[in-house]
Amino acid sequence: MTRNIAEQQIHYRTAHIDGVDVFYREAGSPQAPTVLLLHGFGASSFMFRNLIPVLARKYHVLAPDLPGFGQTTVTDASFKYTFDNLAAIIDAFTVHKDVEHYAMYVFDYGAPVGWRLAVNNPHKISAIFTQNGNGYEEGLSEGWADMRRAWAEPSYANREALRKFNTPDMIRWQYTEGVPDTSVIAPETWLLTSADIERIGVEVQMDLLLDYGHNIAHYEQLHAYLRRYQPPLLAMWGKNDPFFTPAGAEAFRRDNPNAEVRFLDSGHFAIETHGAEIAAGMLELLERSVN
Repeated sequence: MTRNIAEQQIHYRTAHIDGVDVFYREAGSPQAPTVLLLHGFGASSFMFRNLIPVLARKYHVLAPDLPGFGQTTVTDASFKYTFDNLAAIIDAFTVHKDVEHYAMYVFDYGAPVGWRLAVNNPHKISAIFTQNGNGYEEGLSEGWADMRRAWAEPSYANREALRKFNTPDMIRWQYTEGVPDTSVIAPETWLLTSADIERIGVEVQMDLLLDYGHNIAHYEQLHAYLRRYQPPLLAMWGKNDPFFTPAGAEAFRRDNPNAEVRFLDSGHFAIETHGAEIAAGMLELLERSVN
C-alpha cells in the first residue's frame, strides 16, 4: 500500500531540451506503461492535476507544459512558435525520458502536437484518447472565423483581431461556455492561464493561432495514419464546445472504424466538469489496449 501511494505522488521537474526548459509533472512507476498527457490552449499540465494520481496507480504518467505555456521556459531566443516546433520538442522530451512506447491523451493544441508524434513515430503509439482534440476540418466551428481570415491574409489588422482571444474575460469564457453548472469549475483554471499569458507574452499565443492553419494541411497525414494503423482510440467530447464540434469527434470513425466516441454535456474544458467520467474512460482504453 505504501509503495502504491508513493508512486501516485506527483513530481514537478524540468528537462533541458534543445533550448527549452520543459516543465513536466511525473507520477507512477517508470517500469509501467507510459501515458503522455498533452494540454492545449488556455491551459497547462495543471489541467491534469486530478487525473494524474488516478492513472499513476497503474501507469507511468508524463504531463509536460508545451513551449509557450505554464512553467516551461524557452531560453533560445530564435525559437519559433509553430506546431512543428512544439511537436519536435515533445518528441525530444520522450526520447530524453527513454520512453519508447506510450499512450497519449490529446486536448485542443495538444492534438496537432500528438498527431505529428503519431505520424512520425507510429510504432511508439499504443493508444489515443482525444478529449476535444480535433483532427478533421468539419470539427472546426464558426468560432474559428477570425483565425481563418488571418490564415488567408496574415495582415497586421487580422493578426491584431486575434489578441482578444487572450484576454482574461475570453479565457474565462472558454472555460464556462456550454457548461450547465459553472459552479463546478475552479476559478484558478482561468486565473493561472491568464497569469501565464501575461508572464510569457501574448505575442507567443498569437503566433500559434496564426500557425494553427497549417494543422489543417496536416490532417490528411493523420487520416492516412489512422487508416493504416487503426490505433485504439476513444474520443470523449464536450458536446457544447464553442470551437470543436461533435462532427469532429464522429469523423474519427471514418478512418478508424473501431474508434469509440462518447459525448459529455459540457464545453471545451470537459475535464473540469466530467473528470471522473474521463478518468474512467481513459482507464478503460488503457486496460484493453496497453496491458
